[in-house]
Amino acid sequence: MLHELLLALLGYTGDLIIDERERQHSVGLSPDDSISDHCTFKLAPDISFISPEERDIIENIIKLGFYYRELDRFAAKSRNLSWITSRNESSLSQTSELLKETVGKQSVYRRAIANGIVEFLSIYRSAVLHIEQKLMADCLPILATVTQGLHKFLLFFQPLHELILEIERDGIYGGKLLNLLYKRSHCGVPELQTCIKRLLWHGHQVMYNQLTCWMVYGILHDQYAEFFISREQKKNSEHEPSHTNNIQKKAHVSNSDQSLSDWYMGFSISMGMLPEYIPVCVAESILFAGKAIRVLRNPSSSFRSVDVLTHQETGPQTYKESLRKKPSLSTTLTEDELLPQSEADKIESRLKTLQESSEFHKRSFEEAIGSIRTIAASHLWQLVVVRADLNGHLKAIKDYFLLAKGDFFQSFLEESRELMRLPPRQSTAESDLMVPFRMAITKTISDDKYISKVSLRVNIRSNQVDGGLSALSDTSLDGWDGISLEYSVDWPLQLFFTEEVLTRYRRIFQYLLRLKRTQMELEKSWESVMQQGHLDFAKRHNNREYTKTSQQRQHHPRPMWWVREHMVFLIRNFQFYIQVDVIESQWNILQSHIKESRDFTDLVGFHQAYLSALISQSFLDIGSVSRILDGIMKLCLQFCWKIESQEDDASIDELERITEEYNKKSNSLYTILRSSRLAGSQRAPFLRRFLLRLNFNSYFEATAHDVMNVMRPPPAFKRLQL
Repeated sequence: MLHELLLALLGYTGDLIIDERERQHSVGLSPDDSISDHCTFKLAPDISFISPEERDIIENIIKLGFYYRELDRFAAKSRNLSWITSRNESSLSQTSELLKETVGKQSVYRRAIANGIVEFLSIYRSAVLHIEQKLMADCLPILATVTQGLHKFLLFFQPLHELILEIERDGIYGGKLLNLLYKRSHCGVPELQTCIKRLLWHGHQVMYNQLTCWMVYGILHDQYAEFFISREQKKNSEHEPSHTNNIQKKAHVSNSDQSLSDWYMGFSISMGMLPEYIPVCVAESILFAGKAIRVLRNPSSSFRSVDVLTHQETGPQTYKESLRKKPSLSTTLTEDELLPQSEADKIESRLKTLQESSEFHKRSFEEAIGSIRTIAASHLWQLVVVRADLNGHLKAIKDYFLLAKGDFFQSFLEESRELMRLPPRQSTAESDLMVPFRMAITKTISDDKYISKVSLRVNIRSNQVDGGLSALSDTSLDGWDGISLEYSVDWPLQLFFTEEVLTRYRRIFQYLLRLKRTQMELEKSWESVMQQGHLDFAKRHNNREYTKTSQQRQHHPRPMWWVREHMVFLIRNFQFYIQVDVIESQWNILQSHIKESRDFTDLVGFHQAYLSALISQSFLDIGSVSRILDGIMKLCLQFCWKIESQEDDASIDELERITEEYNKKSNSLYTILRSSRLAGSQRAPFLRRFLLRLNFNSYFEATAHDVMNVMRPPPAFKRLQL
């Protein structure tokens, strides 16, 4: 009887202790192989030599045998590696079917938990063996010896059975399994708490191994998609045609610099697999550190020669002097130079310390991850800022995208002025504009090594081709509004100058170029009309006769130029505000941050704040203000073109209409900018200075109350003649 009881405690039933599931199978019923949610071990009902009290004791103790068998089955199932060997032995057709059935059910985390369960089962078997030896040694074996020796296992075998039942029922694996164990480890039973924490330790061993692969080598080792860092799935084929041009354009990047494409679209945080006791900010640090290590361990072949040239051969010489020297072809830049082995060992040591700890300490984990992230960010900063000359490229982008090289753009606009008077041609607009662009480079730029990275682009809408001003929108100057710049970014600066960043720079550039062009046209209009006036004067002096055109030009000189002076005054002040108050001040702030920072992510944040400040303080993000400014610039251009070609009374009427519209828009602009929402906020700290320069004689303030009136005063020509 006692021997059959001991066998039942190890999961083997017989005649005295039976398994109801086996009886169902014997009578033709086929129960599933899932874990039973209730104990099926029972004492045979036809036994009459056992008292009711002993029956209750035995039925209570044999539950351990049922829990043992279910736990053992779960462990055997979770640790089953037979599919690997069977895959080698089976045919190719059988292999694919076997993989569909087995690989999808595998889980490294379940296997680790199963290893922990096996540890407890081995302790339990040892206890049963010890009880057997004790019963055999006693001259009068009693049932109390069994219950006394195994009572402690009742405290955690039933909760363990409930645990694996929930795992199987809900299909829990990966980070979700860690989260479940962490929640169950908070209980008031010391024995159960120790047991669950041990299982959690086994699960954390897998997590730490994955963290080591990711944060030391930049490798995502996650065969069954259980880690909270996951590789993003590729887009559907139906979306691929829309990206064909971009893929072809950057094919060399995707082939040689896979780490850069992984930086943006390769990896992300799987929130479903992130344990709740790991904060999202810590997970983001883990994601960043792994991506940074991937970049550092996979340097571009084209970058190696540049880096060797500018750093290994420089020595005490200056950077410019080192550029004149030829690179050494025999020397190559290895990944150890970007991430020294000592630093990698330091990262691995921090993770190893966490892995060897018997318990998970949240604070220690966060501190270790923070220090590893700092190491990765520091070396990535060294790569981007120092080795890749980030500040030089920032300065080049400021020179060309933010029009800091004013002489170059002045020359470019002067050379292309006559061309831009004509509507652009769809097929040749860009090549036509490249001629004055290269001439401006030849005249104003001699030794700028970054100009080779700048290229001119012209994007023309179909309704702007050969359509003149009548085909344009209210906010578009003319068909040449699509002029923009492209900047060729090499590895690893794509991490910093993303496509989104370059798009924002292009938006600011187009805005500043329109402003610069308007300012130049207002100046050139004066020059052009003065030259024409001198020619008319000479013709009148020689011929002693007045043409109709010369009489009209002489009839309204003063009011016309007063209006032009108002336009120049507004455009120049606004241009000064953007170039000096906004761009230069924000540039100085960015430079101070670059000098103080040693963290790549901080640097990216500072640069994003810099761009956001340029856009917000230039009012590009306020539709009402930007539309008014575009309308003012368009009116200024129309005014300049009209006064250079006025030949009849219709041109005079058109000038009066332009003047009236300009007065409305300029007063509306002043009214909006001086509102407390803008002038009283911190989004534009230098706006008050601009308003003070604009309204130094109270002219705008005196005329601002007429902005919303339908009945306007007479146009400027008639008012200014009084």
